[in-house]
Amino acid sequence: MKKIRDFSGTWQMRRRNEDTWMEAQVPGSVFADLMRSGRMGDPFFRDGVEQAKELARHEYEYKRSFTADEELLASDKILLVCDGLDTLAQIRLNGQPLAETDNMHRSYTFDVTAMLCPGLNTLHISFGSALLHAEQRHAEHPIWCTTVGATGGFNQIRKASYMFGWDWAPVLPDMGIWRNIRLEGYSAGRLSDVFVTQQHEPEGEVGLAVRIRSSLWTAEGVFAEVTLNGPDGEVLHRTAHACSGEDLTVDVLVAEPELWWPNGYGEQPLYELAVVLLGRAGQTLDERKLRIGLRTITWRREPDAWGESFECVVNGVPVFAKGANYVPQDSLLSRCTPERTERLIRDCTEAHFNMLRVWGGAFFPGDEFYDLCDRYGLLVWQDLLFACAAYEMTEAFTENIARETADNVIRIRHHACLALWCGNNEMEWAWVEWSLPKTGKLRSDYIKQFEMVLPAVVKTHDPQTFYWLASPSSGGGFDHPNDPSRGDVHYWDVWHGTKPFTDYRKSLFRFCSEFGFQSYPDLKTVESFTLPEDRNVFSYVMERHQTHPEANGKIMNYLAQLFKFPKDLDSLIYVSQLVQAEAIRYGVEYWRQNRGICMGSLYWQLNDCWPAASWSSIDYYGRWKALHYAAKRFYSPLCVSASERDLKVEIHVTNDMPEPAEGLLEWQLRDHRSRVLQEGGVWTTAAELASCCPLQLDFRGELTDSERRRCYLEYRWRNAEGEVLSRGTVLFVPSKHFELLPPQVDAEVEETADSFLVRVQSAAFARYVELTLRQTDGVASDNYIDLSAGEPREIFFPKDRLSVPLSLEAFRGQLRLRSLYDIE
Repeated sequence: MKKIRDFSGTWQMRRRNEDTWMEAQVPGSVFADLMRSGRMGDPFFRDGVEQAKELARHEYEYKRSFTADEELLASDKILLVCDGLDTLAQIRLNGQPLAETDNMHRSYTFDVTAMLCPGLNTLHISFGSALLHAEQRHAEHPIWCTTVGATGGFNQIRKASYMFGWDWAPVLPDMGIWRNIRLEGYSAGRLSDVFVTQQHEPEGEVGLAVRIRSSLWTAEGVFAEVTLNGPDGEVLHRTAHACSGEDLTVDVLVAEPELWWPNGYGEQPLYELAVVLLGRAGQTLDERKLRIGLRTITWRREPDAWGESFECVVNGVPVFAKGANYVPQDSLLSRCTPERTERLIRDCTEAHFNMLRVWGGAFFPGDEFYDLCDRYGLLVWQDLLFACAAYEMTEAFTENIARETADNVIRIRHHACLALWCGNNEMEWAWVEWSLPKTGKLRSDYIKQFEMVLPAVVKTHDPQTFYWLASPSSGGGFDHPNDPSRGDVHYWDVWHGTKPFTDYRKSLFRFCSEFGFQSYPDLKTVESFTLPEDRNVFSYVMERHQTHPEANGKIMNYLAQLFKFPKDLDSLIYVSQLVQAEAIRYGVEYWRQNRGICMGSLYWQLNDCWPAASWSSIDYYGRWKALHYAAKRFYSPLCVSASERDLKVEIHVTNDMPEPAEGLLEWQLRDHRSRVLQEGGVWTTAAELASCCPLQLDFRGELTDSERRRCYLEYRWRNAEGEVLSRGTVLFVPSKHFELLPPQVDAEVEETADSFLVRVQSAAFARYVELTLRQTDGVASDNYIDLSAGEPREIFFPKDRLSVPLSLEAFRGQLRLRSLYDIE
């Protein structure tokens, strides 16, 4: 029988050479333990990052004593398994050196059979300072890496790069035992690997090839029992096969498969595959369980009239990728929980995402992340862990990253959500277009690393998943890596290039995997890390929570193009989020209008790792910004959107659903009192997986300059049952020039069994109506909406999305309404 001794729980920790040990928690980290003991303040409060950074310059030790009982010691093989050591670790067992590790991203397994003794044993792990190591290596032998918010040298140690700072992340290079650690005892044999490949037949059947690799220490009969359970738990297959210590492949046929689909395209049924290693007497020696989805995922790259296509095809259906870039959910990894991750994944599916890109400057998420993406239908674009830096391919580094990649490919590859492996973030682009020291040696090292070594590792361990050389890339070889007509693009002329966000509509990409726009987080979030005297965006503390040196100026620049200057910090936060939402909407709607040419938009970024100004659509505490509500609208499976130029307006209908949709596309030209000046409509059939333009309107010669400042166009799509599925508004001048009247927005609130229903209305046109709760957090069914006078809208606040339960009276008391009119 396999025996597991889990070392999660209470350990002892101290700074090296100190006398006093303190209680520590594993999995966890040095920073978490120092905070728990009161020896470090919260680094997120005010400028607490500086204290944490100095504490990161020291070395720390962990120890734990444990009893090895007779049952464990009777095992043929006893392994110490370390799922995550961050980063420079020295391991001793019973005072004897066991190993030294230097890679946060790897898992390590050590044979300790001969090192354990009966009774009391002691495991001791010391951690060196990754910050000092990086700084020293960078001083002695500098290799180029980005320095925007980052500490030099992060590319010379295998640790999550964002921990050394980024233009959205603080310098918080934590350390410790950050994932599980345990002893595993085996008798007779163990499973070394289980690998499943799929073959989808034209007739609809799916063949699974289950490759089983075992390590055996006995000549007695050992069997592998393979069981496949259907999504409903029904046993579809069960067989036993003799093992000899060599690879064994078992074929399993699924005659009537239930296919796995991305969010918005179908359901996400999951099968459970169990492999059990059995001894001669039928005793269980080891077992492995995998939850898999039956699907095909390919990436279509074919020449066409616009260059070369780049699209994800699932089960033969081309999918327009809708989503964002995912970054770590915390700078202190011990604060990450499966519950937080599930809430974030739910937030994605509620906004109609079908893909997340896991960015290459972070770490490979834990198993729970991929399990949730499987369950909720989010495809995963998975970067390997290299970003915005050059890397020197020494023999030791090459071996280290090859093992790191193999460890994680083997761990992740069975997940239905996995759509793509990508070599790096922005490094091919950097070699072609950025200013960096471009030596011949480092250039050839790039080719070796990303076009030879890593693709070979991925192909060996996961030959069925597409490998993309870099992001952005047009196919490798330094061949125009950010070419809009091929591959994927990172587009930053809007924001970093300070071009107006209307420039999004001048660029028709095949797949935009990065583009973004900053805003400030919710006022409650700002209050969490400030004192009252800090609450000015140019204060010392607020600027410490803005890690891009030019971003505050850019926010103000773009704000001035659209809006009047707001009266206070709360209004400034609100308006900054409106600018962000409008900018990203402009790009996404245009690319969706051109579905078929462009087949993906992943904006930067989904979430935050600490409370700060950033490009996120959901802030550190899970509060939706205006952008995330806008994403719920512009990523809607059926989306109507406008493309306006002066007084000419085209209304588009984009249908991402796998079946056609029929409905009424209607419009009204209204004045600022919401009186209808003109109106019309057309019954339209929107073809499946396509976009069309059924309406073209031209108001030239009809609206004077002064009327342009008082008129707006409202449009919407009604299905055959009369339900409005999508809507929008067009102004003919910037919002700051529109002559808003006092809208007198008010609301009635009713309570239902599972939500609070807010019926909101106005007496005149109201722009960007926001509904929030003063103390409690919640998620509304819609928000930051435009209201026409006399046409109430119903907004739901689900009770299960409230941070604390509220009575009807308490909800009414906390509800706050405002619109653009209120910022002055």
